[in-house]
Amino acid sequence: MKPQNFEEKLVWYSMIGTYALYFMGAQMVWVWGLASFLTVYLCKKLWNQTEDTPEEEKIYIPSAVWVWIISMIVMLVGLVVGHIDYKIGNFTLISSLVDFTRSWALYALIPLIGSLNIRQELIYRAACIICLHSLIVIAITYLFVQFNFAILFLSPLQAIAKGGRTYYWVLIGASGYDPLAAGNELRMQLFTPWPPALGLAGNIYFFLAREESNLKWRWVGMIGAVAMVWVSVSRSGIVCLPAVLILTSILSRIFAKPMMQIALGVASFFLAILAPALIEFFNTAKDNFTNARAGSSRIRKVLKEIEIHRWQDAPIWGHGISEFPGPKIVEHMPIGSHDTWITLLFVRGLVGCCAFGVPLVWSFIDLLIKSQGSKTARTALSIVLVLFIFGFSEGVEILAYTFWPGLLLMGIAFKENLQGFHFSQEEKEYAL
Repeated sequence: MKPQNFEEKLVWYSMIGTYALYFMGAQMVWVWGLASFLTVYLCKKLWNQTEDTPEEEKIYIPSAVWVWIISMIVMLVGLVVGHIDYKIGNFTLISSLVDFTRSWALYALIPLIGSLNIRQELIYRAACIICLHSLIVIAITYLFVQFNFAILFLSPLQAIAKGGRTYYWVLIGASGYDPLAAGNELRMQLFTPWPPALGLAGNIYFFLAREESNLKWRWVGMIGAVAMVWVSVSRSGIVCLPAVLILTSILSRIFAKPMMQIALGVASFFLAILAPALIEFFNTAKDNFTNARAGSSRIRKVLKEIEIHRWQDAPIWGHGISEFPGPKIVEHMPIGSHDTWITLLFVRGLVGCCAFGVPLVWSFIDLLIKSQGSKTARTALSIVLVLFIFGFSEGVEILAYTFWPGLLLMGIAFKENLQGFHFSQEEKEYAL
């Protein structure tokens, strides 16, 4: 597997060089630069495009990408209005705009560059290579732990690119023990800024590696991705992976396979009979999930209660920024952090929440239809589900640079047409 054009070369070497970028503390800056450069490159190609341009080289920007672009512009407007409404100040506004380009803007730019001539197979193979590198780093980290050794330094790029120091720290070794966890377990973060972020990235890379055509690489990639989720000790990551795997398997066949519809109907009947036992089972599972890291769960719960209560003070545009530091009851954690959906309500109000929710729902519907006849769309659908689930426990916007290949694949899936989506004669007779 080798890149065949300019854009593929940039994507390929950026992906397989993930750990090299991380060890230089340049990962966030590089991904932003890559997205910006390829966006300009796409615009140039679009400008030069004529009727004589070969069909395989023509650029088509699908409606789903336009929805993401417009929604992120709305998000940007909400950011500015929130700052002006609360008179936060020009310096903070400029800082927030810079942060926006490294977070929410990537949700528009990276799916957009998926409209370039980039093969999904290239992304799958590069994802497997990242997972292989992760297995090696995990083994080295465990070795470091045995000798109580770690390397930690702050990249000098932080002084130039600014932003939170968290995203420029380089750690070779374990990220330490979680004092809020039952059992005081060891957690790893690898190329991400904190362990739960690794759980999110591991989920995304699992579904990318799952579509690799080479069996050996596929298994290496899937095992590496599962290992990433496991060593992160992320509760959301461990629950999300099997849940999305099952959901995608069902949703991607629900229209095209009449037997799936029949099976779901029969399952619904038995689920109704077993409802009381299932409710008790899920309540027990929820309690175990919460008690696995009781201190963290308590802080998150209180944070959400405070954010929802405070959101009522600015329901439309939000408060503009998170509040640093938070009260003692939440161990001074910022108000407006630790998740996406409730944080958006607090920081950006209903405008911001809708600006993320609408394109996510649009993407879900678009990919749900296409996934009936496309493996690429099925993978992209898995990524949308992962983002939705992790939105309740992580700030997925600032972590986009850690799983950007997933957003790129979404852009590739968006530009697929529905030619592959068809029913056989037998399916037409039984499909609902």
